[in-house]
Amino acid sequence: MVVDAKAAEERQTDLLFKALGDPTRRDILGRARDGELSVSALARLYPVSLAAVQKHVATLERAGLVTKQRRGRETVVHAETEALHRARAALDRLESAWRGRIDRIDKILDQPENGDQQCL
Repeated sequence: MVVDAKAAEERQTDLLFKALGDPTRRDILGRARDGELSVSALARLYPVSLAAVQKHVATLERAGLVTKQRRGRETVVHAETEALHRARAALDRLESAWRGRIDRIDKILDQPENGDQQCL
């Protein structure tokens, strides 16, 4: 079931970059990286409703970028750095693929022109 594992990894990567694609979610992640924050404390930092912040946190959680934990009446958010390592690895794979393509194009362009073509 290698195909299923690959598809699951692709879906997780999609969730990861979707979550990182929003500036509010990136800011929440940055604040959570500095320490645990309650969702209600986070909501006070943004000009949106508590429900909107909860949705942002849920998106980050689905992507594996944060974990939530109930502490009494509050929900605290903690950043998960392993997910950022996965994002970096995905970007590294893309960079490697594109660098390989660019290297192949450079080699093609550096080849001498065909002898039967003449410059005028």
